[in-house]
Amino acid sequence: MQSLEETTGNQLLSHLDAAYNLARWLTRDEHDAEDVVQESYMRAFRRFSTFKGGNGRAWLLTIVRNCSYDLLKRNGARNVDCEFDEEIHATNSMFSHDPEVALMGQERTALVRNALADLPTEQREVLVLREMEGLSYNEIASATGAPLGTVMSRLSRARYQLQLNLIAKAPSLSTATGVSCA
Repeated sequence: MQSLEETTGNQLLSHLDAAYNLARWLTRDEHDAEDVVQESYMRAFRRFSTFKGGNGRAWLLTIVRNCSYDLLKRNGARNVDCEFDEEIHATNSMFSHDPEVALMGQERTALVRNALADLPTEQREVLVLREMEGLSYNEIASATGAPLGTVMSRLSRARYQLQLNLIAKAPSLSTATGVSCA
């Protein structure tokens, strides 16, 4: 039988990738993201007794979000032009063994990541939580402290702005997909 500390640790560790991913997108710096995740895990471990059940992942990501914003406030929201390190976050298993297909896939991935990085923080946050971390609208509302309607409208605006960013970064996409900005 596992002790409460072991159980808590195992539950928190199962969400480590999601915690780092959110922190990385919010802070835009891998070292800051590591610091945020460490601080978040320390807070979560200390406050695990206050967790009232439900979705532990959403609860932990709320802490990560708050720690990220605390760090950004302390640092004056620096690092807004930091490039996303594709080598660290690439998912090479998605690409075939054909070098041309792999290169095209990497270019598309970099294009989407750059377009996502250009979104305002609130929009980037809801997109990361929904599309990358798979949280429901209710879980996002809980994690961000925003009303459900606000989450839905932010997500809608974020998707639209991401589409515009992609078109601006790769004009050939608009003709290939039939999407227009007008």
